[in-house]
Amino acid sequence: MAENLTRRALLGAAGAAVVAGVASGAALAAESKDAPRAGPIKIVGLSCSPRKGKTTAAALQVCLDAAKAVGPNIEVELIELAGKNIPVFDPAAPVAGDFDQVAAKLTDPKVAGIIVGTPVYFSGMSSLCKAFLDQCMACRKNNFALANKVGGVVAVGGVRNGGQELAIQSVQAALMCQEMIVVGDARPTGHTGATLLNTGDDISGDEFGLSTAKNLGRRVAEVALRVAGAAR
Repeated sequence: MAENLTRRALLGAAGAAVVAGVASGAALAAESKDAPRAGPIKIVGLSCSPRKGKTTAAALQVCLDAAKAVGPNIEVELIELAGKNIPVFDPAAPVAGDFDQVAAKLTDPKVAGIIVGTPVYFSGMSSLCKAFLDQCMACRKNNFALANKVGGVVAVGGVRNGGQELAIQSVQAALMCQEMIVVGDARPTGHTGATLLNTGDDISGDEFGLSTAKNLGRRVAEVALRVAGAAR
């Protein structure tokens, strides 16, 4: 008897999840349809991993592919900080290194959304990510050059629940200081951002994590289109 009740409850929950997924998908479609029309915009993925072409870059590419699928007027670009000279920010003796050339791409008016990706080190962002975000003091001084761009964050960790959410929130706090419009991953996952598990330098087996990356990319693109359309 108890087993039958448990099975009924499980099947009922699964059915409810399907209905909720269909409903949320319909709502998102209606939302996109009603969004103001915008001209061409670009969504940039910024990989703050010191390892070029690894799992953080792969996670960002998933986000960008989902963003690009939102509409034909969306361009995407992946920028990797690996191998670039991004010095620790020292306000007493500032040295930009390669920061200026990266910042020039991000502050381009055509860029409507930026997705920051970081590996998780000791429940926080990478030192490369922190150095870059601190260097963004220059963007604040330049009339808040990143203001009103849509920001999202993806974090890749070596274990599940290994600090991804903490890393995301610390990056989000820095983006909000730039007057960016910060969003999380969209329905049906709907949390702070994309959280992925790196197993042997591979994220392809993390089905849930990949879904959060797709949802984040889609959400950033949808909101960026709305902001760009409203600004026209």
